[in-house]
Amino acid sequence: MTKTEPVLKVGDIRPDDAMADQQAALDADIAWLAGRSDRFVTVACPACGGTDSTALYEKFAMTHWLCAGCATQFVSPRPDLQTLAKFYAQSRNYAYWAEHVFPASKQARRERIFRPRAAIAADIVRACGPIDPVLLEVGAAYGLFCDEARQTGAFGRIIAIEPTPALAQICRELGLEVIEAGYEEARPDARPDMIAAFEVIEHLFDPGAFLHWCHELLNPAGHILLTCPNIAGFETTLLGKASGAVDHEHINLFTPESLGALAERCGFAEVEVTTPGELDVEIVRRALDDGSVKRTALDPVLLRLIEDGDDAALQSAIRSAKLSSNMRLIARKPAATGSI
Repeated sequence: MTKTEPVLKVGDIRPDDAMADQQAALDADIAWLAGRSDRFVTVACPACGGTDSTALYEKFAMTHWLCAGCATQFVSPRPDLQTLAKFYAQSRNYAYWAEHVFPASKQARRERIFRPRAAIAADIVRACGPIDPVLLEVGAAYGLFCDEARQTGAFGRIIAIEPTPALAQICRELGLEVIEAGYEEARPDARPDMIAAFEVIEHLFDPGAFLHWCHELLNPAGHILLTCPNIAGFETTLLGKASGAVDHEHINLFTPESLGALAERCGFAEVEVTTPGELDVEIVRRALDDGSVKRTALDPVLLRLIEDGDDAALQSAIRSAKLSSNMRLIARKPAATGSI
């Protein structure tokens, strides 16, 4: 039997050597937010707007709730818009990643994450047929997706929105057109045919407002392409509070169903949610090794699969079952109808 291709490894994108001194920067960011808790505001479920929720736990001075209506996990009270904007502008952790982690993992991220995403984006716009389509990425970070999208030749113009100064500068060094602002303040001078946002929506004060903004800005028949954690995934379910997806920045943690339903409520059609993540098995195994999860807490058969099974085959099964802890949403703004 031929084995499937090896999956992406945690060390490919977060090399141990580069991460060695990251904790101090992370602790500083957590303390910065905790020191401004007087500016936190109470919110309803960011996916369905429901107010029937159960408190789950507190982590990093943030209280996490579970919505009874749609199973979205969310933080409330949460930093208000102004506090979030200041946080990302001064984040020591983001500066650390820009200086240490990104240079050490740049090539692996380009080849294994952003090149495939750019190919998907190119395929979508080519199938739809707009002339010289415009691509807008929100939260462009290191600019790798925009750079890879540029190399596909499928887009007439590419615009990167990035609010963190150190990351915006990296994008400029790649020769990208950059708007250094949060999406709320950004004023693109062109309507995009595609908006991409990778690992962004979980950070936003109001995800629904963001999707409405995308819907309003897009050309008719334009698409959104986004990724984010799946709180109902394999790794996030097994690790729970210990999951890296649960942190001080991820204030919205959707399920595939709740994210898809939110996109539909914001006016999008042809909503497709998949879970293409590749790291669940390795992350859980690491948690078992460091004691974050006790072996006795897992079903013996599942434990044996994780410890002794074929990683690639198990991860493939997790993806197929829509259980990976990273998910991707593709949706379309309906084409204009009628005539004037």
